Amino acid sequence: MNGMLAIYFRELLILRKRFFRQLASMSVSPLLYLIAFGLGMGRDVRVEGHSYLEFLVPGLVAMNSMVQAFAIASEINIARFYWHIFEEFQAAPLRNIAYVTGEVLAGITRALFSTAIILVIALLSGVVLSYNLYFWLAVILNSFLFASLAVGLAMLVKSHSDQALLTNFFITPMAFLGGTFFPVDRMPGWVQHVLHFLPLTHAAKAIRAAAFNLPPDPFSYLLLAALGALFFVLAFHWVNRARE
Repeated sequence: MNGMLAIYFRELLILRKRFFRQLASMSVSPLLYLIAFGLGMGRDVRVEGHSYLEFLVPGLVAMNSMVQAFAIASEINIARFYWHIFEEFQAAPLRNIAYVTGEVLAGITRALFSTAIILVIALLSGVVLSYNLYFWLAVILNSFLFASLAVGLAMLVKSHSDQALLTNFFITPMAFLGGTFFPVDRMPGWVQHVLHFLPLTHAAKAIRAAAFNLPPDPFSYLLLAALGALFFVLAFHWVNRARE
């Protein structure tokens, strides 16, 4: 427990030191998307019985929580390749499960912080949705999944540029195709089948349903939890390999 809290507290100190830069970074993209897509499309455009702006906000929450949770991988790689802090972790009496848990919690915290920023921007834009228990549960599960994936992949890459490739080829396409900006059911049938393999598709679906006060789909929550647990176990395994 102490080791986990030490790792988590270290990441929080880094976040606090860069607070205003992180705040600006996390605010710019959602603000641009809301202006370009939400206000640009106008409030008269209706999607699933709601204005496009109302439809867009839950999608941005799903996308940004994924991006910010996965961004913990960059912090880990900077610590590994430039500061060589991971070597100190290897020498310290620190259990691998404590390291993985601390980093995953840091990723979740970043994602929740970015979600809060989006909701404030949405409120200032006049968008009022339901931010209930199911909404936050979906956000946390989405963040847990991608933070766990980030920790695992950070142990596999050989350089910081390799991490950028993973982001460009997997995270960025998923951000645009996972039901964030458009309803998946408007795509051709074969495309829908492909997109339903993306975890972000289920995260956006669960977050949007909760925000609209619709009945939750248990399958989406179970899938996110199962994939998150799988990636967490894999992250633990890959940290073990990296420390051997």
